[in-house]
Amino acid sequence: MKELFDITGFIMRKKKDVILSIMFGYIAGMTAVGLFAANGYLISRAALETPLYVLITMVAVVKIGSFLRAGSRYAERYYSHRATFTMLSDLRVYFYERLESKAPNSLQKHRSGDLLARIVGDVEALQNFFLRVVYPPIIMVTVFVSTIFFVGFYSIQVVILLAIGLCLTGFIIPAWFAKKQKESGSSIREKRSHMSTEVTEWLQGFRELKIHQKLKEKDLQLNDASNAYIKEQEREGTREVANQSVNMASALLISWAVLATGGYLVASNQLDGVFLAMLVMMSLTLFEHSTPMAVFPIYYEDSERAAKRLYSVVDKKEQGGSVPKDMSQEWEGAPSIELKNVSYTFPREWRKALHDVSLFLPAGSKTAIVGPSGSGKSTLLQLILNLHSSTKGEIYLDGIPVKELEQDALWKKTNVVLQDNHFFYGTIQDNLLLPNDSWSEDELQQILADVQLPSFSLSDQVMEKGENLSGGQRQRLAMARAIAKGSSLWLLDEPTSSLDSWTERRLYDLLVERSGEDTVVVISHRLAELEQIDQIIVMDQGKIVESGTFTELMEGKGYFYQMKQIENNVLQHA
Repeated sequence: MKELFDITGFIMRKKKDVILSIMFGYIAGMTAVGLFAANGYLISRAALETPLYVLITMVAVVKIGSFLRAGSRYAERYYSHRATFTMLSDLRVYFYERLESKAPNSLQKHRSGDLLARIVGDVEALQNFFLRVVYPPIIMVTVFVSTIFFVGFYSIQVVILLAIGLCLTGFIIPAWFAKKQKESGSSIREKRSHMSTEVTEWLQGFRELKIHQKLKEKDLQLNDASNAYIKEQEREGTREVANQSVNMASALLISWAVLATGGYLVASNQLDGVFLAMLVMMSLTLFEHSTPMAVFPIYYEDSERAAKRLYSVVDKKEQGGSVPKDMSQEWEGAPSIELKNVSYTFPREWRKALHDVSLFLPAGSKTAIVGPSGSGKSTLLQLILNLHSSTKGEIYLDGIPVKELEQDALWKKTNVVLQDNHFFYGTIQDNLLLPNDSWSEDELQQILADVQLPSFSLSDQVMEKGENLSGGQRQRLAMARAIAKGSSLWLLDEPTSSLDSWTERRLYDLLVERSGEDTVVVISHRLAELEQIDQIIVMDQGKIVESGTFTELMEGKGYFYQMKQIENNVLQHA
């Protein structure tokens, strides 16, 4: 319910449009009732040899009323839809900004297809919130109350019938439908999300599915998801039609009751017969405003579900490191890094990725974090980057808690090379200038030569995701981009895993040369080229098992020494 109040806040940003749409909707509704009332009265008067000027006056009133109804209906549609589309625009911008500022660990809780279904489909579903949930009850009640007040001058009995009809078609039947709707637990949003997820995975994994001959099985899963979504839509449509039919039948029953009661009152001389047709015609038109209430429960439930799904993605409780921070909290120069009893567990997992990790890396130091695959090295780097929030303990950069650093400022002052680096469609130069556009072409060409890509030209094209580059080329280009950024903190995750030994040595030499007095942290599962590193941290199963210089660890003949011996044996037999 709270989520819908927040959505209402977006609607009220266009308060003028909302008020005008309600005002013109009320005018259109009252004009429609008045037109039918005038027509009924005109028919009755015409049958009683009424003077011509009276008939002409009534005809003129009907003509004027028809123009007024058409104009007010157009204005009501214009302002109500403008308010709705403005709300949708504001919602899209709001949720995009919230998603953009969220830490990746929160986004990883949702599959990409599900996220797409929420941000596109659920926002689109909320277009019915004002038009089908907020607006109809207001118009129905105001038009009914005004009409009942007018009818009160002619017959209290008809007023009672209309009041009963209002309660029945406007509240009791919709409430009954709402209960049924809640019991049935409509899952159309979930079905659409599932189908969107299946489509996304089919598109992204088409190559692997084709290679492993699993395309037909995936097609069957996609068809099942599509059929389930279609069936849910059909059930939703059936419920909507059934609800409208019951509501319309109830409205017609009240109109028949008005006719019968009016006939009795005319026969007993309690009502002038000339007004009978007017009252019946008014009742027929009046209940048109309660008909939309038949589908009110469906749209209300739909809007509530859509709002909850959207807000569950950007819930403040799920955000890691994205809370408001003091923008002045920044470091100058190369920062020190300190972890105090840091633990981390991935969402919906029981096994700890990191367990009570404590370490201190002095400013300007060069540190390598090594260990077998799955030992927690990359997770540790991501915590320093504030991509995840530690479940226990604190991380400090230059004495400042990471959680108190503005995330964009942290990333701006960090040269990052991850295991999976994204490259954009464009030229080599476009991708190198992404973090810093102050470099000249000659300087960029020299950086390419330094990372052992001398044959690359700045004008060479890069395909989407770097598809036309090998793994080693992507790693060297990522290193070039990090160099071009020129920040004082280097966080590198397996920057040379796809390179040969000669190129790897050249890149490590370049790193030491370019980093100078900067703080450097390198993640690696290979133990070569670590002699020039100030400190080596050895991890296993989420814990630090050893630390020291290369010489100290080799002389200690512990875990690192054993790993080095195994690596040497593998290289000798390769």
